[in-house]
Amino acid sequence: MTTPALLRLRERFPQAHIALLTPAKLADLWHHHPALSELVPFYPGEGSWTISRRLKAANFDVGLIFPNSPRSALELWLARIPERIGYSRPWRDWFLTRRVANRPGHQRMPKRSVREIRRLAAGPSSSETGQQQMSFAAHQMQDYLHLAATLGANSAPLAPALTVTPGETAAVAQRFELSLEVPILGLNPGAEYGPAKRWPPDRFVEAAIAIQRKIHCQWLIFGAAGDTHLAAQVAEGIRRALAPDPDELRPFNLAGQTSLRDLLALLKLCRVVLTNDTGPMHAAAAVGTRVVVPFGSTSPELTAPGLPGDSRHQLLRAAVACSPCFRRTCPIDFRCMRAITVDQVIAAVLHAATPV
Repeated sequence: MTTPALLRLRERFPQAHIALLTPAKLADLWHHHPALSELVPFYPGEGSWTISRRLKAANFDVGLIFPNSPRSALELWLARIPERIGYSRPWRDWFLTRRVANRPGHQRMPKRSVREIRRLAAGPSSSETGQQQMSFAAHQMQDYLHLAATLGANSAPLAPALTVTPGETAAVAQRFELSLEVPILGLNPGAEYGPAKRWPPDRFVEAAIAIQRKIHCQWLIFGAAGDTHLAAQVAEGIRRALAPDPDELRPFNLAGQTSLRDLLALLKLCRVVLTNDTGPMHAAAAVGTRVVVPFGSTSPELTAPGLPGDSRHQLLRAAVACSPCFRRTCPIDFRCMRAITVDQVIAAVLHAATPV
């Protein structure tokens, strides 16, 4: 969600040296990115003094601070970067040379208490589910663009963008022996934040089977190392149902087997990715792939993938009073996700998979 702001900075300063300070585990996301001149990765265990010394040696003129943490501002202050711009927050304003007030429309993500969730759940309910009208004025992308605008950049939204080369897509297709003659669809059943963001695994299985029987596709199942059991469960459910039909392709379970660059290239090969609200959702949209996303505990108005309002992406949610709650686990009956039906997801994926 920071990529539109970075692209606007490059547009505003075409000749500038723009470096991105990023956790080393995410550095591979940024290779070939047109907004960036340099990556400055930092590693687990590195303290603020170590990072600031590296920044100081580079003699940067301006530091634009996307995170709201005190540490992120402290490191630029220790590096003696002359101009340090970030949102005004407790415990860090003294480190900034330009304190930026929250933009109009800014909205926090307050976690609901269990008591509030139970009170709301006891009230009137709505049967409305599926794709709904949404307002994206509070989207987090807008906060980053607003910061970039303090340096004269255009604050109009752009589609988030990560770059994958044709050579990378060809290489992963060859390595995993993927046929490009059939539709490739992605499935991402996990969510690191917690189970409240996960549509039930059995529904992923049921939807994937029905979709494959309709369009004879190849499913790629994605996940991190911690998702291997869940991904194996989903893959086995699909395989078992398709076993009697020798003409149907079996799913590839890639959980825990891909680097970040592999993941981006494989997502790029997909026609559609069916996913929970998680990192691969944003990555898929940023490489130009359509996504279908059941939303439950989180808010698409704040963190929708891609360009907010892009009709190519199908964002599904149930109109239940306690959603979004922003909790890791549901303290009641998980009604926000259970109300999103398999038939709705099937229809959304088929719609997104239809060539235009």
